[in-house]
Amino acid sequence: MASPVDASGEPVPTSAVLMASSKHVATRCYAENLEFLKCKKKDPNPEKCLEQGRQVTRCVLTLLKDLHQKCTKEMDAYVGCMYYYTNEFDLCRKEQQAFEKGCPLE
Repeated sequence: MASPVDASGEPVPTSAVLMASSKHVATRCYAENLEFLKCKKKDPNPEKCLEQGRQVTRCVLTLLKDLHQKCTKEMDAYVGCMYYYTNEFDLCRKEQQAFEKGCPLE
């Protein structure tokens, strides 16, 4: 399993990375996601919500970078488990617990 970040330190948002960090994304990027959903509800035309989509993406990528810097070992272990077990949370509870202890929700 490759690292959740590339050689330049930028996050690589694979499904395992996004699933492992989903609670953090829901908490930290709540406002950005809400604005995007409001925009989509108001106008289903994809072009109308590009800026809100960029804000969500920026928030998630910044969060992933922060999480990886703050608790590299725990995140890598959890992401590796999620990758190995095809994103099955139940099979990665030990790694999840260590990750959430090392990087508690803010």
